[in-house]
Amino acid sequence: MEGGKVRVLTPAVASQIAAGEVVNRPASVVKELVENAVDAGADNIKINITDAGRTSVQVIDNGCGMVPEDARLAFERHATSKIRESEDLFSLTTFGFRGEALPSIAAVSEVELRTRTADAETGTMVLLKASELVQEEACVCPSGSMFTVRNLFYNVPARRKFLKSNQTEFSHIMTEVERIALAHPEVAIELTHQGEQLLSLPASVIKQRIVNLFGRKMNEALLPVEVDTSVVKVGGFCSNLDSVKGKGAKQFFFVNGRFMRHPYFHKAVLSAYEGLVPDGDQPSYFIFLNVPPDSIDVNIHPTKTEIKFQDEQVIWKILMAAVKETVGRYEEMPTIEFDTADMPDIPIYDSTRPVSQPKVSYNPDFNPFAGSRNESAGSRQNRDNWSKLYGDVIEHKVNEGQLQFTPMSETFDQPEEEKVLPFQFADRYIIVQSEQGLMIIDQNRAHVRVLYERFLTGAKSHGAASQGLLFPEIFQLSAADAAVFEGLKPVFAALGFDISDMGRGAIAIQGVPSGMEGQDYERLITDMIADLRINPTQEEERRMESMAFAMARKAAIPSGRHLSEKEMQDLVRSLKACSMPSRTPDAKTVYVIKSEQEISKWF
Repeated sequence: MEGGKVRVLTPAVASQIAAGEVVNRPASVVKELVENAVDAGADNIKINITDAGRTSVQVIDNGCGMVPEDARLAFERHATSKIRESEDLFSLTTFGFRGEALPSIAAVSEVELRTRTADAETGTMVLLKASELVQEEACVCPSGSMFTVRNLFYNVPARRKFLKSNQTEFSHIMTEVERIALAHPEVAIELTHQGEQLLSLPASVIKQRIVNLFGRKMNEALLPVEVDTSVVKVGGFCSNLDSVKGKGAKQFFFVNGRFMRHPYFHKAVLSAYEGLVPDGDQPSYFIFLNVPPDSIDVNIHPTKTEIKFQDEQVIWKILMAAVKETVGRYEEMPTIEFDTADMPDIPIYDSTRPVSQPKVSYNPDFNPFAGSRNESAGSRQNRDNWSKLYGDVIEHKVNEGQLQFTPMSETFDQPEEEKVLPFQFADRYIIVQSEQGLMIIDQNRAHVRVLYERFLTGAKSHGAASQGLLFPEIFQLSAADAAVFEGLKPVFAALGFDISDMGRGAIAIQGVPSGMEGQDYERLITDMIADLRINPTQEEERRMESMAFAMARKAAIPSGRHLSEKEMQDLVRSLKACSMPSRTPDAKTVYVIKSEQEISKWF
């Protein structure tokens, strides 16, 4: 009789499958190890990365450390020091609790742990490869723990080949470090990549930590949010109205010291800005919620970033009201102060002073129509000069008593294609006659398409024109943006930017593509980087297209701007020369054509 088809997986295969839920890229390793360091009471954490985590991830902390028995047991599945019973899930104060992180990391890499408690003379070294214990011995090491993870996914080639470029993977690492750094500003964190220190965050208060991460300009943009109720305590910051962004807004939610994603609460914050900011722009915010641990459930997703709240609707209303109050309080109109210097004194009204009716004098013999008969020699001379000055345009017929104008169109020979001039409607649409009928063009979208193809053609031919700036513009990128910028230098150069890297995230813009003069270069650069952080791609051509599109949107003629006839003609002519004139790069309609038959139906 043939055996059944059901088989029990080997421990190695089961471990690799389970690891896929917890460890899917180098950033996951960084997240788990750094969170464990925070749970261990560390106030100083060092992170060393090699090849965006492919080759090595090292996390060193000064936490409580482990005794030899715990050092080995920590790599067993479901071994944890953070909970004992299932009821403990509803009183969590730590990041981890499942006991899955270290076994999952050990299942797909080589892991070395060196650890020592503060009262021990020697520490313990444990070395594992693919969950198999290779070596365990006493060692000399400082108190705390040092985890070194090498050759991630070396035994799972299918998983390793799905890793993205080093730039993309390191961007994910930066994102995880940012979240933990914001959740625990009291912990000093250092981050080094390829031997270069990218982050050095001293222990500080939350506002200083935000500024250290995202730049000094953020300090001017932050408005404090604070409210304390019996249901939730809300603290943190949101951005003022002048600092909203279309791309790259920094948006973070934390609950009880843990980062979370919560689209429902995100809408609450946006509702507070409704009607105050342009459509498409979003505020930055750093919101910290403190609730009783038994009122939330963090055990609904392996990454623990999705959290279920018991009083979700109540918290939504409290959060929206708190942000709205903050924005209203700090963005109210200032009191108008009139400058009274050099102003004449206004006399005080005296009710006892006699009032008399003002007298008006005039010449009853004056006749304004008598001038033609009594015309002086001087006035005739002025009339003759006027006639000579405009003689080419105006024919003064004194006997007939009228003026006759010579039309300009009779003396100006227009090309055949320009007989019908374009017409602008509502300072947004250009209406022009075409062979198919009446063409209605969105001027902003048309210019986006024209500029996009112009920037892209110049970049691909390595002939993009660059306009040097009289004074270089210097600004600081955040550590995460600086990591992405490093891989985009060739693309920026191809598009016509002349940018010098001054180190540690500082850059100097010395030249910009022709047509981009006078823009907000800092916002342009950060928006372009934000686009690629949100939608990363390894193909240089795709990155170039994304950046050219961002440049075109920034420099395009806005809706609401009045155009001259020549500007409209040039725009229509340039649009006709485009390879795909009917759509913007994000597939929005540029123009519509109404045929004569369609127009006839209206009547």
